[in-house]
Amino acid sequence: MYIKGRCIVSACALLFFQQAMAGGMDCAKAASAVEKAVCADKGLYELDAQMGAAYSKLMKSAPDKTAELKGAQRLWLKTRNQCVENVSCLNQRYRERLESLQTQWIDTLAYLPDEIDRQAMVELQQRIEAASKVDPEFALEKTLGAFTVSLDKTSFAGVPDDDEQTHFPETIPKGVSLDEWKALNASNITGASEMGQTTYTLTDLDGDGLRDLIVETYSGGTGLFWYTETWRGTGSRFTRRGAEAATEPNAETTLFYTNDRGANQAVNWVKVHDRIYAAYRDGAYGVDKVYLLNPLRINHQVPTITVQYGYELNVPRTQANQDNPTAYELTPTVQKALILGLSKIRNTESKNSAPICPIPSSGPGDDDYYSYGASYYAIEPVADFPVIIGDDCFIARLINWFGSYDEKVGLFAQLALRKPGSEEQAQSYTVNGRRHITQVSISIGKAEGGAAN
Repeated sequence: MYIKGRCIVSACALLFFQQAMAGGMDCAKAASAVEKAVCADKGLYELDAQMGAAYSKLMKSAPDKTAELKGAQRLWLKTRNQCVENVSCLNQRYRERLESLQTQWIDTLAYLPDEIDRQAMVELQQRIEAASKVDPEFALEKTLGAFTVSLDKTSFAGVPDDDEQTHFPETIPKGVSLDEWKALNASNITGASEMGQTTYTLTDLDGDGLRDLIVETYSGGTGLFWYTETWRGTGSRFTRRGAEAATEPNAETTLFYTNDRGANQAVNWVKVHDRIYAAYRDGAYGVDKVYLLNPLRINHQVPTITVQYGYELNVPRTQANQDNPTAYELTPTVQKALILGLSKIRNTESKNSAPICPIPSSGPGDDDYYSYGASYYAIEPVADFPVIIGDDCFIARLINWFGSYDEKVGLFAQLALRKPGSEEQAQSYTVNGRRHITQVSISIGKAEGGAAN
C-alpha cells in the first residue's frame, strides 16, 4: 500500500528487509533515516546481514509459525525505527533481535524428550524411592550406580606440547580402527575447552553400531573445571554435537562441565530403557538434581529427578581449634546454644527483612545486623540466624560444601559466629549431620549448573 509515493512504514520495511535477507540491506534502495544510518555504519550493516540470515533460516525451519514470526518482525521494526539515526540505539536493537532469533532457531533444533525418556525418568524416581526405604542416605548414589553402564570403549590421550597443552594425536592410537582414524582426521577434532589437557573416548552412545566420540578437557582454573563434548560418528566423519546451532565455527558446544571447587557435581553414564544418558548430578544443601542429558543432541527440555533431604544436625562436643590443631571441648552451655540456633533453620533463606540481633542505639550501623556478611565462592551459605550465649547475641551462618556427603562423616559443615558491632574475631565450629530423603519428584525443563545448554 502506498501513501503519497511512500509505502506504509511497517509493511514496506518488512518487505525491504525480506528482500535483503540473504546479503544484508540493499543500500541503493535505502530511503528512511534508519536505513541510511544502517548503510553508513559497517557494524550495523553486518548485524543487519546476520539478522537477515537468522530470520530467513528460522522462517524456513518453522513454517507453521510464519505468521507469528512476521508479526514479531513488524513489531521489532517499529521499535527499531524509533532509534532513527542513533547508532548506539540501533546497535542494541539489532543485537537484541539477533539474539532472540538465534535462541528461537536453537529451540527448533533442540531435542524434545519422548515417551521413552519419560519412562526412564519415572523408572529412576521409583527406584530411588524404593531404595530410600532401605537406605535413606545413599539411595540416589546406589540407584545411579545400579544403572551405570560399562561402556565398550577405546580411550587415548592428547599429545602434550611445551606449553602444557594437548593436541590430537598424529599417529593412530591402539584400539582405533582404520575407518575411525580416517573419520577422526577428517573432522578437525578439538578439545572441549580452549585450554587444558584432553582425553578422547570412542564408544557407541546411541546404539547405531557406530562409535561416537567423547572429548574431555581439564582446564583447571579457580573452579578446577572439566569440560565434556561429544561428537556423533557417521562413518566417514564425526560431527560435533550442537555444531548446527553454533553462531561461529568454533563456538562452545559443551555437553556439560563439572566444577570441582565451588560446586558439587558429578556424572554417571547410565543406561535406562535401552538408552544411554549422561546423568548429571548438581548438588546443594538439602537437594540433588539429576538431569538426564541426551549425549548427542541439544538439550533444552531435560528429564529431571529432584531428590530432597532433611538433616539431623549436630555440633560435636569435641572441636578442633581454628588456630591450633589440638582438639578442645565445648562447654555444655555453648554447645546447647549452638544446637538451639541450628534447630531454627527451616530451609535456605533469603536476605532477612528484620535484624538478626537487636540493634543498639549506637554502633556501626544497621547493615551490620541483617546478615553475617560476604561468603567465599567455594562454600555454600545455608542460612543466617541468631545464637544467644549468655546475654550476648551472635549472628551465625551455617555453611557447607554444596551438600557434599560421605558415609563416614555424613554432611560436613561449619557454623560461623560473629558479634555485630564488635571487633572480635569470628569463631567457627564444626557441624555434622546425617541426611534422609524426604521427597523424590520429577519434571521436564531447563537444566541448570554445568548442564545448562
